[in-house]
Amino acid sequence: MSIAISARGLKRSFQRKTREPGMAAAVKAFFRPKVSTKWAVAGLDFQVAAGQVVGLVGANGAGKTTFLKMAAGLLHPTEGEIRVLGHVPHERDPNFLRSIGMVMGQKSQLWIDIPASETLELLAAVYDIPSEVYRKRLDDLARLFDVKEHLGVQVRRLSLGERMKLEIVAAVLHEPRLLLLDEPTIGLDVVAKDRIRGLVRDYNVEKGTTIVLSSHDMDDIAEVCHRLLIIHHGALRFDGSVSEVASLKSLVLETLSSPA
Repeated sequence: MSIAISARGLKRSFQRKTREPGMAAAVKAFFRPKVSTKWAVAGLDFQVAAGQVVGLVGANGAGKTTFLKMAAGLLHPTEGEIRVLGHVPHERDPNFLRSIGMVMGQKSQLWIDIPASETLELLAAVYDIPSEVYRKRLDDLARLFDVKEHLGVQVRRLSLGERMKLEIVAAVLHEPRLLLLDEPTIGLDVVAKDRIRGLVRDYNVEKGTTIVLSSHDMDDIAEVCHRLLIIHHGALRFDGSVSEVASLKSLVLETLSSPA
């Protein structure tokens, strides 16, 4: 079995300065700042097999996005190690970067003042995709994601659902082996959410791409993922199948409401 992601004792901390209100406290903090440490990820141990669709669930601040950023090489671990597709992510090896794609629901990689097609052409150049291959690949993706009529429209004039579909197209244009999705359905209506779920599911079946999906919407997890990871205060609290859909929400609520 090929392993796409391996995390061992993975930890990530952040330093935060705190102070009391008032001018005197501000002056004191300037000369003698009070620094606290927050462990966003506090020791993760798990593996993800190639081709799996894994759901990450946890409360706000549980460490889901921090983990995804470490998997993408945007952050380096404070302790422990993570290997993705055989690489150490934060070393930013070009071969590794060509093998991953990432979508963050609250951050866009599409330039909002120009049509999506122009950003996609730029990405094709960045990834050295030959023009004929790019046109064929874009046609296939536009048909799969039903976005052909939106490619020439200024991104800011698209609906949120239309934009998110194009964000995913941009993330998979170079056919990555791993796709990281952080809240891809946030803010979408019921119809748009259902469409995004179906597209992610179909893409996994068609390409065999490993997908890690972080979401607060349990329907995203239940309808798309093979496996569920619950993260609580930066630690792994549950790792299992998403076969028991009926009890999934109660399981998550019970786990997240328990002491750390």
